[in-house]
Amino acid sequence: MTIGLLQSVLFADMFGTEKMRDALGDLAFIRNCVVVEAALARAQGRLGIIPAEAATAISKAADAILADREPLDLARLKRETENVGFPILPLVRQLSEKAGEAGRYLHWGATTQDIVDSAVVLQIRDGLKLVEDDLTILRSHLAALAKKHRDTPMPGRTFFQQALPITFGYKAAVWLSSFDRHAERLAELKKRVLIAEFGGAVGTLASLGSGAEALRTVGELARELGLGEPAITWHVARDTIAETVQFLALVGGSLAKIADDVMLMSATEFGEASEPFAEGRGSSSTMPQKRNPISCGIIVAAARALRQQAGLALDAMVNSFERNAAAWHLEWIAVPEAFGYAAGALSQTIFLAGGLIVDQKGMAKNLALTHGLIVAEAVMMGLAPHIGRNEAHHLVSDACRAAIESERPLYDVLLETEEVAGPIGAEKLQALTDPANYLGAAQAMVDRVLGGR
Repeated sequence: MTIGLLQSVLFADMFGTEKMRDALGDLAFIRNCVVVEAALARAQGRLGIIPAEAATAISKAADAILADREPLDLARLKRETENVGFPILPLVRQLSEKAGEAGRYLHWGATTQDIVDSAVVLQIRDGLKLVEDDLTILRSHLAALAKKHRDTPMPGRTFFQQALPITFGYKAAVWLSSFDRHAERLAELKKRVLIAEFGGAVGTLASLGSGAEALRTVGELARELGLGEPAITWHVARDTIAETVQFLALVGGSLAKIADDVMLMSATEFGEASEPFAEGRGSSSTMPQKRNPISCGIIVAAARALRQQAGLALDAMVNSFERNAAAWHLEWIAVPEAFGYAAGALSQTIFLAGGLIVDQKGMAKNLALTHGLIVAEAVMMGLAPHIGRNEAHHLVSDACRAAIESERPLYDVLLETEEVAGPIGAEKLQALTDPANYLGAAQAMVDRVLGGR
């Protein structure tokens, strides 16, 4: 049996993805711990810290485990981990047994956290690659929407009320711009986060000597793992792990923004967009007419769960002295769950954006809903040069109230208002009350976001 959405037999592929489970799951973590132990042995063998033949034997034993020729006894590993509190000593015992005489050189100068942290960084690297790939796909979908609907007018809304006209392409380009920034953040993030960890008991590498001699192991290990070399041990400076989770939470927030917009736009009263159609998708168990925005709800929920993991990661930064008894454990919860929910939300949003049904007729209908009130500002700004902005605001505001009370088009009321129609004229007034003529720089902004895409 499982607990939680990310491993659920029902919901795992709604809130997560198989690829991310493979990258951030227990088996991947254990395998990465084996990878780190073998890399450490090879690095120290090259440096002459342990015998080269011992490094070779350890590496061969690790390869046999990774290739499933001589798999670990997971039941034993679980049992001993529960007793010790951490998995590395039990893992070292099994790997040492498989390495034979060379096993006595395994884990040389290392401590549990060195292996766990470096293994987690390898998982983070794999997880970030999956996130990066999904961001690329999503940005492509959003760019396509922005380009296709660059000139599709629709109501822009503030405080849930129609405010001024925009285009749907503008809305999609706003969404896209945040993910362009996330791509930039990810590139910067990797430089700081993908760093090896090796420091020994309190981080000083005392068991390996002093100065440059001790530091050589760190550099060689980092090169073996394809990770950066830290200037100093970071086992109690957890900002990079926390930054990773905050990044995923930021991505989740941007995904939820899209989902929230689409969910509202799909409401019966708006009817401007809807999720991709699939037979039976979003069906109600009792109301035949319903087609619920399933992906949108999942994305918003996943983003909220991500926010909770971000808080846990921040709590884990408070690490007393040179090792904490409890803070580290918080990351064991936050990191895999954050990646899991981020992957699920990205997958759902890729599906959503890739097949989004945009109802241009619904958008046009809603633009006409207020009979010109949505472009009252345009009239005010057109009148202002003639009589001043404040007086123009007053006259147009009165005309808006009259149009609402009489249920007449704003243009008709303004045409009968001499103080407005006189200075502007009927033809210009007609143009000013057409929403398609008051889009500002929306389309130019779309072009700037799209660039050469």
